Amino acid sequence: MRNTRDTQILFDLSKPGRRAARLPACDVPETPVQDLLPAESLASTPPALPEVTEPQIVRHFVNLSTLNMSVDTHFYPLGSCTMKYNPKRNERAAAMPAFADLHPLQPAETIQGMLHVLYEMQQYLSEISGLPACSLQPAAGAHGEYTALLVAEAYFRDIGQRHERTKVLVPDNAHGTNPASAVMAGFETVTIKTQKNGGVDMADFHAKLDEHIAVFMITNPNTVGIFEPNMRAIADAVHQHGGLVYLDGANMNAILGVTRPGDWGAGGWGADMQHFNPHKTFSGPHGGGGPGAGPICVTEKLAKYLPTPIVVKEGSGFGVQGSVKDGPSSLNPEPRTLDPTAYRLDYNRPKSIGRVRSFFGNVGVLLRAYCYIRTHGPDGLRSVSENAVLNANYLLSRVKHFLPVPQGERCMHEFVASGAKLKQERGVSAMDIAKRLLDFGYHAPTVYFPLTVPEAIMIEPTETESKETLDAFAETLFRITGEDPQLLHEAPHTTAISRPDEVQAARQPTLCCPI
Repeated sequence: MRNTRDTQILFDLSKPGRRAARLPACDVPETPVQDLLPAESLASTPPALPEVTEPQIVRHFVNLSTLNMSVDTHFYPLGSCTMKYNPKRNERAAAMPAFADLHPLQPAETIQGMLHVLYEMQQYLSEISGLPACSLQPAAGAHGEYTALLVAEAYFRDIGQRHERTKVLVPDNAHGTNPASAVMAGFETVTIKTQKNGGVDMADFHAKLDEHIAVFMITNPNTVGIFEPNMRAIADAVHQHGGLVYLDGANMNAILGVTRPGDWGAGGWGADMQHFNPHKTFSGPHGGGGPGAGPICVTEKLAKYLPTPIVVKEGSGFGVQGSVKDGPSSLNPEPRTLDPTAYRLDYNRPKSIGRVRSFFGNVGVLLRAYCYIRTHGPDGLRSVSENAVLNANYLLSRVKHFLPVPQGERCMHEFVASGAKLKQERGVSAMDIAKRLLDFGYHAPTVYFPLTVPEAIMIEPTETESKETLDAFAETLFRITGEDPQLLHEAPHTTAISRPDEVQAARQPTLCCPI
């Protein structure tokens, strides 16, 4: 049944003279706005704002919020995007005035607490990744990819190989941002085929690997939820050809405390660069376009090219932020009294690629991730990944009986089912299933990605869900696959809007109200 709840916009509720607040009369001499602002900055008429009461405003936005799905209200098995529950203690900590009220242009000696936290966050990410140098600046995962490729470009330019190092190799099941980041950084993208099991096609890899390789970009575990079985051989081959290995860290939720990308190669030399999605791997709001963060970690030889500034500790003995060995490898350092000049922002890095983000990065997201890491510690982070993998495999074991999973019987943190057989036999698409799930109070999984799986339904339960939730979801999914196709074609039936024209919405969005 169609939801008939009032979804009027504020302009529909507006009546002249209504007010939500009444300000006291001005008790200082008034100055005409024309005397304060240049003429070109002044509007000819006042803005057409809605005139409503406070109850109307409150009810309007509360009602709108109940139409939304979120990790606080629904199970959110959004494959690849890792929408897990965010602990509220981390939200409260990030909102503390000691953090939230700081100004980014304050002198370093007045923000030692913040710099202390950011310095330790750099070390934690270095310890988790096995890569000793870190920048917290990038503002999102794709921004981290792009920044890392700019670091790679600067490295090859510095050693006199930029003209010959022109190619970035990317598997065909990679996130779409990978090839986009490579092109933006000035490289040519070369697509590598993957096998049916989701792993890299080694024959195609070796055929396209030559002296022109700059970077091999790989997501591991990959987008079909499989840990790359040839990771060491890939890393060794790329390094033997003088290239660099970039690890898309979107799926770190599966391997925290279990393995480190920096160790995935001969002699412990694996990935040279990686980004983190701290809002996905650790804790922080995610979705709706942000906020996000995409810090990167790199090997020591690439450290000099990282964006500036870098938070450094005086006397750390290392040019970036202290080595992994010197850092708090337990992820639980003892409390200590802060020296007012212990931490500073290092701008003196002649070979740096420069700033990629204003100030220190998206600090609010980084603070939430810092709290998450400190709360769990090393054993807890490993437990996070073990439970994420356990939940995914349990759900796979139930779903595979009515939706085939082409990549096999086991997965890491997520798996990709295929609705191709269901579409062939009953005309029901992956989109039909996704839309119908909304009627049962579940956010839809990712659909039609990766493109290597027909009618892909990408499911990631994360570690924060109970067995009862997973069972209920599997039973609902099974029920949907047996429902009348016409019912599914018209789903969802309980939302305010059923199936909008997404092409028109993208090309002709309604961004404001008429004046």
